[in-house]
Amino acid sequence: MNAEFAPLAEALRERLVIISDHAHRDHDPRGHLDRLREVSQRIDSIVSSLSDREIDMKFRHYLDRRSYDKALAWIVGTGS
Repeated sequence: MNAEFAPLAEALRERLVIISDHAHRDHDPRGHLDRLREVSQRIDSIVSSLSDREIDMKFRHYLDRRSYDKALAWIVGTGS
């Protein structure tokens, strides 16, 4: 994996963990949503820091459309 995208990959993975944490969601919906908002803001911040750089058009498309599963797959596979 390209080290440049490691923080984004970490945040995208954390997002997946939060989404799949059904126990937390069922027990504390507000706290679960707060965690999801927090990681989403971090992702937005990282993505906006990439806006000045030239990156693969397909990867840019995934980020612009918030296709985060595809973006993570690109980072792990193609982006290495």
